[in-house]
Amino acid sequence: MTQTDQRFMALALGLGRRGQGRTWPNPAVGCVIVKEGRIVGRGWTQPGGRPHAEPIALAQAGMAAKGATAYVTLEPCSHHGKTPPCAEALINAQVARVVVAVEDSDGRVSGRGFKMLQDAGIEVTQGVLADEAARDLQGFFLKTEQGRPFVTLKLALTLDGRIATATGESQWITGPEARRDVHMMRARHDAVMVGGGTARADDPSLTVRDLGIDDQPVRVVVSRRLDLPLMSNLARTAKDIPVWLAHGADADHELVRTWEGIGAELMPCDLEGAHLSPNSILQSLGSRGLTRVFCEGGGALAASLLTADLVDELVVFSAGKVIGAEGYPGVGAMGVERLGAAPQFDLVEQRAVGADVKMVWRRPT
Repeated sequence: MTQTDQRFMALALGLGRRGQGRTWPNPAVGCVIVKEGRIVGRGWTQPGGRPHAEPIALAQAGMAAKGATAYVTLEPCSHHGKTPPCAEALINAQVARVVVAVEDSDGRVSGRGFKMLQDAGIEVTQGVLADEAARDLQGFFLKTEQGRPFVTLKLALTLDGRIATATGESQWITGPEARRDVHMMRARHDAVMVGGGTARADDPSLTVRDLGIDDQPVRVVVSRRLDLPLMSNLARTAKDIPVWLAHGADADHELVRTWEGIGAELMPCDLEGAHLSPNSILQSLGSRGLTRVFCEGGGALAASLLTADLVDELVVFSAGKVIGAEGYPGVGAMGVERLGAAPQFDLVEQRAVGADVKMVWRRPT
């Protein structure tokens, strides 16, 4: 692995991140075409998952692609789907070398893209910035291998871990800079998810605002009985921006028909005790193609995901306020009796965002 390979792969990874939140069910891939040290083409997966990164970069490169090196963040696809194989496109363009960060775990591709390229006489280099690429593509890999999306849990807390006062007041615990940062994180996920209690108490829109972004994430609400207000922001906009409702089989059939009638997609999920199974919820989301889900609470949903070990990244905004024990906790009851049984995360980032502190914690590797 040369420094040149690392530099151009880092550029490809940056391009791939531009597609995060908009390419599902396909991965967000980046591609850079380099000839004689100069970038002649670049591309990233487009909204909806196509065109793929490689044909966009090759089209930009044109005839300059012949004899060039292609840097791709994920193994080029080798199967005919809704578009021709990207490995075939690279072969037809007569590139001399393909540098790839990580192998595709999809059984239709895994290793086959590399073989196609090598059989055509193209030099293949694997594993350049593999750890960074695996992290960026973790949602796609989780969907492929485990049937569920990557889950980011966001908590906005007071210094004593509360999300609302005893009267339910919660706007705003954090400042405007932190709230803008949350909108940027929403934009990089396929869906935003909240529990029914949060939907009832806050009447959220769950959209990305003030960033000049047209593509909106799917809005997911977890509500066993579908006892959600029918005059809410989510209900009024369900025909324009997707609303998916995870509910139990015991939800009122009239409510199911009503929500379907106003444009929501209904997702019946299994029960786990008195609540919806978090595994069943995420499997339902994965089966519909989602790769990255941004969960914004509330406390009961956060606790269920943490207890089930389904949180991959935990983002905590800490505000300089103290509410006291009578306020609502950020995480509901989890039944942890021993510290050794508590979910554990590694701190990977900490910085000030306006007057608040943002901490990013990840599941230990």
